[in-house]
Amino acid sequence: MSSSLFRTQPVTAQPHVDAGEPAEGSLTGEVTLRRVLTARHLVMLGIGAVIGAGIFVLTGNAAANHAGPAVVLSFVMAGVACGFAGLCYAEFAAMLPVSGSAYSYSYATLGELVAWFIGWNLVLEYTFAAATVAVGWSGYFTGLLESIGNATGMSLALPAALTNAPLNVVEGRLVPTGALINLPAVVIVLAVAWLCYRGISQSATANAIVVAIKVGVILIFMAFTLQYVNPDNWVPFIPEPEGPGRFGFDGVVRGAGVVFFAYIGFDAVSTAAQEAKNPQRDMPIGILGSLAICTVIYIAMSAVMTGIMPYNLLGTPRPVATALENYPSLLWLKSLVEVGAIAGLTSVILVMMLGQPRIFYSMARDGLILPIFGRIHPEYRTPHVGTVIVGTTAVILAGLLPIVWGTGTGSEVMQRIAAPMLGGMVTAPLLSLFVVPAAWLLMRRRARGDGAG
Repeated sequence: MSSSLFRTQPVTAQPHVDAGEPAEGSLTGEVTLRRVLTARHLVMLGIGAVIGAGIFVLTGNAAANHAGPAVVLSFVMAGVACGFAGLCYAEFAAMLPVSGSAYSYSYATLGELVAWFIGWNLVLEYTFAAATVAVGWSGYFTGLLESIGNATGMSLALPAALTNAPLNVVEGRLVPTGALINLPAVVIVLAVAWLCYRGISQSATANAIVVAIKVGVILIFMAFTLQYVNPDNWVPFIPEPEGPGRFGFDGVVRGAGVVFFAYIGFDAVSTAAQEAKNPQRDMPIGILGSLAICTVIYIAMSAVMTGIMPYNLLGTPRPVATALENYPSLLWLKSLVEVGAIAGLTSVILVMMLGQPRIFYSMARDGLILPIFGRIHPEYRTPHVGTVIVGTTAVILAGLLPIVWGTGTGSEVMQRIAAPMLGGMVTAPLLSLFVVPAAWLLMRRRARGDGAG
């Protein structure tokens, strides 16, 4: 019994399109996931998962409370740390190009029990992330409607009964709020679930479009605010320490720990390994390429934010809006930022809901959950059963349950959901998603005794 709990799956090379494997199925005629993703698709998926609305919020808060202008160094430190984890994922994804991500890597190295544990942690991470981000999307969408309404003189705001959860937690009990449903959150989850159901090509194309929009908004924001950057705001670059984790080098390190979670999500790229044309080549490019691009974007954004406004004034729920209010000629950018935030959250939901059913697919193929989760749609070549179940679960969580308490602007909603998300992520189970691949690769090198990969 105990030996079966620690049995492992063998690590074997997988066929790919460039080596003769058909894109529409296996060489034996079995209905499988469709191998159509290129390195460019994978890079865009990584950017879609990593760059969210937090780029407009997290940068200002980390600068104001921890690192000052040296938040740039915090992003460098976090990017390097995440890069090491990305190297481990890239090597595993090339060596074991299947859809299970850290679950499959754990099964191949540490055995069935650890894999089962890691798999369900991934399930919780992706499902609750998708639902929580959908609630944030609802907040930004509602704010954008109000902004458009104010600009046009029309009333476009949705009633509160349709933008809030019908249940809330009061003294540990669920109580009615008087609202009916968080309709925008439900709509975006259903739309993304339908897209994921229809096919990986359609999902990757939609993600690429959304990523182009949000990166375009970020670049426009930086281009128009660059002329207002005042180098005096970067002095002192590392403020004098005011206590543990507050400024000084200790604050820079603490800031790196905070902004590290801005990079969380790149691991979702590895769930698409079984749909890549040449995973041995393209997965490392997708994982490491997206991390590199996101790091550059975060560093540039943090430099601009602390340059247009003193860092100590950015510690608000809406640091971008706070900064823009000092420049009346740039107020039009506030609505554009909301569009970018909506696009950013949409891509995060999409990548999370792409990854989750593929984790189920791998677990079902290994016999750890019901076989129905391992079924592939004969036409769309997607894990359609898992997609429907994941979508239904996310709809219930986002539309009915109190993931976010209260109402407010999009940035305020993001701040409220950030604390519980970060608190939940700083736990041994989720950190194990990064520790397991790194630990096993070290063990593998030591066993081989050659120090090479």
